[in-house]
Amino acid sequence: MTFDSTTGAPAPQARFWPVDDLPALNPDPFLDEVLSGESVTRIKLPHGSGHAWLVTRYEDVRFVTSDPRFVREHVVGRSVTSMFPAPVASQTAGLQYIDPPRHTHLRKVVARAFTTKGMERLRPVAEHTAAELIEGMRRAGAPADLMEHLLGPFPIAVVCSLLGTEEGDWRQWAATAEEALSVAGDTERSKAAREVTRQRITELLGNRRDAPRDDLAGVLAQAAATGEITDAEAVSLATAVYVSGGHAVRNNSGSMMYALLTHPEHLNRLRREPELLPRAVEELFRFVPHRNGVGIPRIATEDVEIGGHVIRTGDVVYNSYLSANRDPNVFPDPDTLDFDRENVAHLSFGHGPHYCLAATMARMEAEIVIRFVLDRFPRLQLAIPAAEVEFLRKGPIRGPRTLPVAW
Repeated sequence: MTFDSTTGAPAPQARFWPVDDLPALNPDPFLDEVLSGESVTRIKLPHGSGHAWLVTRYEDVRFVTSDPRFVREHVVGRSVTSMFPAPVASQTAGLQYIDPPRHTHLRKVVARAFTTKGMERLRPVAEHTAAELIEGMRRAGAPADLMEHLLGPFPIAVVCSLLGTEEGDWRQWAATAEEALSVAGDTERSKAAREVTRQRITELLGNRRDAPRDDLAGVLAQAAATGEITDAEAVSLATAVYVSGGHAVRNNSGSMMYALLTHPEHLNRLRREPELLPRAVEELFRFVPHRNGVGIPRIATEDVEIGGHVIRTGDVVYNSYLSANRDPNVFPDPDTLDFDRENVAHLSFGHGPHYCLAATMARMEAEIVIRFVLDRFPRLQLAIPAAEVEFLRKGPIRGPRTLPVAW
């Protein structure tokens, strides 16, 4: 056994975490074990080299994600232990692998499209789209796949409206969305779909240079034209919003609906008490495991003590928002879906400088989807046993691949 030279405490051996696919919304037993025992421990993931520290408790995760001594930019060009053989986001442009002050500057540019006025403009478009899609599902008849008819196309339509595509163009984007947005996909088909998406975004940004509009493409195109950001950063930022606004929202919304359909007492309560919906959505964001494993790591730039262990300069640190959302010291009875929970300050959108810019939009979409489904289908239920619902596999984002329902 090795010991920490500063604290004298035993230094944990690196534990291998395979990050296996899990059934439905089951929490990861590895995270449960670490959270209840050694909340800061060393891990080894399936790819890359070396080991990393895994931080699981709510307060520790908030500390690491907001402390400037832990940075992402030092990950670039370095082989670190990771879930996938290649980075899931661009390391050369965009927000994911940079830190303040450049990160702060880019966020301010993107935030111009997420103003209160921008979200007010988006809401009626989102509501109209949801109503249109639900009516199409009703005409198709039961049983129907809720992912195919609503939860797949809806977030693509909303994020395309945010970007500024022409009315109706989102249907063309949706045709290749699943292949393009599946980060785990590495087939020729998925690569081709991603290239189509990149070309569409590049063309849209080019159009906005000549004809500015008050949408995300217009904001980014004008920022690139004035030299605030580079053309590559504009494309990367638009792509990042498209991916998070399409793929992530699709699957998170699907998981939320699955949670409600497998908790019929909660579903019926929302029908009786529609004013509870905003609070219920926050609890669903906390309860639903929105991803597999962990995301982008940080590198310590100084020695920092966390949870009785000294994280050394240069050490790799992963944070688990999933386990933080199930920390019993913050969320009593954390594995229970509880719409009366007093504290719903979850970390599903992250924390600190990398807090999700599209959080307000994601909340709006979740509320619209649930409200419209409850209003239009008062007897909605799963069309197959819950255990037979097929979920995504071998990817960073969790969610139902299909969600057959009847009414």
